[in-house]
Amino acid sequence: MLACGPPPSRSRCNFYSGPWGLELVERTDTTAYLRASGPEHHVLELHASAQNGLHHLGFAAATPQEVDDCAAWVRAEGAQVVEDPRRGDRPGGGYAFRFLDFENRVIEVSAEVFAVPERERSNPVPRKVAHCVLNTVDIDTAVASYTRLLGLRVSDWSEHKMVFLRSNADHHVIAFNQHDWAGPNHVAYEVSSLDAFMRSMGRLKVSGHETSWGPGRHGPGDNAFAYYIDPAGLVPEVTAEVMQIDEETWMPRVWRRTPELSDLFRTAGPPTPRMRKHMGGVADPGWAAVDRAEPRDAGPLLIPMPDVTY
Repeated sequence: MLACGPPPSRSRCNFYSGPWGLELVERTDTTAYLRASGPEHHVLELHASAQNGLHHLGFAAATPQEVDDCAAWVRAEGAQVVEDPRRGDRPGGGYAFRFLDFENRVIEVSAEVFAVPERERSNPVPRKVAHCVLNTVDIDTAVASYTRLLGLRVSDWSEHKMVFLRSNADHHVIAFNQHDWAGPNHVAYEVSSLDAFMRSMGRLKVSGHETSWGPGRHGPGDNAFAYYIDPAGLVPEVTAEVMQIDEETWMPRVWRRTPELSDLFRTAGPPTPRMRKHMGGVADPGWAAVDRAEPRDAGPLLIPMPDVTY
């Protein structure tokens, strides 16, 4: 899912497969594949790259027919399909296609990715990717594109600087942050409970990794948060108790960007300048950074697709 430079370093793989709580399931010379405790074959990929960036973002569809329908829809809407629907021989298998979003990100929609036995839910380790936040130069186009092409729905706004989109009952699976350039902001990994959240922080602390922002609880999404900076300078988040949305009654809200709403616990304070720098990252060229001479054999970060008729 994420590309980092230099090639997947031992320190970065050790961070995610060690104190972060993921499990390494496969590794090549250029890519490491890691799973959480849920049924997905893997939820994170670390790719060789000259700089930090997003390799691709994956959404899970229910069937191959839904993948085909989505591919036909995004092509009809004018998006560039860079990989037609096909069965893949990459780790995790599955049936998928890929297209480019308006900022040159590679988006994958897949179905029938291999399942694996779930790990014990009581373990204080990530059970899934909760959400991915992306920096964008045009938040309005981001909303229009992702709601139109993928059927996502707006849950909330943080003034007109951040928007939260959902595909299922989780308050958000993706969010966009208005910025001077496009690139990854952070990726959140959900644990099963507030107890698992605190124990995860403890495991990271005794391994020498202090929080860079948190612990706290966000207003939008009502989720507990603790942010870190990984060895490559990207930002992962531990989260728990993400708000569940009732589709029949929910109305999107606009939150003010104030310290007491950013952190309802009032324990974390505002992000530090160092945290803001790493969340801002660097401009991500997207598709231009993917080596098109080689098969793009990266499996998805699985985010469920909404029920949409194309």
